[in-house]
Amino acid sequence: MSGHFEGLILAMGAASVFLAVWLAQKMKLVDEEGTPVEVAGGILPYAIWLLREVMKSNVAVGKIIVSKEARIAPEVLEVPDGQGSDLGRALYANSISLTPGTVTLESDGKMMRVHALRDDIAGDVKEGEMSRRVAQVDGASR
Repeated sequence: MSGHFEGLILAMGAASVFLAVWLAQKMKLVDEEGTPVEVAGGILPYAIWLLREVMKSNVAVGKIIVSKEARIAPEVLEVPDGQGSDLGRALYANSISLTPGTVTLESDGKMMRVHALRDDIAGDVKEGEMSRRVAQVDGASR
C-alpha cells in the first residue's frame, strides 16, 4: 500500500507473509475453517474450467434473452452434493450459483436443490461433472 514496487520491498513482503502463515500453522491457528491452503494446487485448473462454463452459460442465457420467443422451462432439481467437507459444499453451491441460469436453493448436506432456467443449462450439474471437479479440488469427497 506504499506505492513502492522495488524488488527488495516486494521480497520482504512475500517473506513476511510466508513466515506468518508458517507460524500460524505451527501454532495450530489454521484449522479446517481457516485458510484452505491444501486446495491451493487444484484451485487454478478448477477456476479456469469454471470460467469456461460461466462463459458458455452466459452465451446460452444471452440467446434466450435476445430471442423473440423466450423458450424457458424452469425446473428445480435435486442433485447429490458428493462433497465431504463444508469447504467443498460451499465451493460447489457457489459454483452452481455463479453459473448463469442456475442457482442453488438449499443444501441439507446430502442433496442440493438447484433452480435451472432450462434443462440444457444445468447439464454439468445434472451429470455430476461440477461435483466431481469440486471434489478433486477439495480432496474430501464421499
